[in-house]
Amino acid sequence: MPEEYAERVRNAMSQAGAGVIGNYSSCSFGTKGTGSFYGSGLSHPALGKRGKLEFVEETRLEMIAPRAMVSGVVAALNAVHPYEEPAYDIYFVDNPIQGSGWVHSGHCRSLCRLDSL
Repeated sequence: MPEEYAERVRNAMSQAGAGVIGNYSSCSFGTKGTGSFYGSGLSHPALGKRGKLEFVEETRLEMIAPRAMVSGVVAALNAVHPYEEPAYDIYFVDNPIQGSGWVHSGHCRSLCRLDSL
């Protein structure tokens, strides 16, 4: 999405339940890059022109959400995203330690298994 929409999209997705890690909310990760598209004659691009290969500087926004809230989070994204057809990915990840984030650390005095920490 264009960088100027990232905060609006982050806020909408957060209000729908995304971005909660333990005692933190609105957690996200953003990266900048160049997106490309070629809009057909039936398209209505928010940026650029249909019938032309366009390259746009964009921000990719990543957030986590409980599986039960994914459809609401996607609806929130679509409601505020400026593009006619926003691109998004959904990855289902199993986290056996409920209520925690994605990074865990511990100390072993000898060789040990991660699940024993």
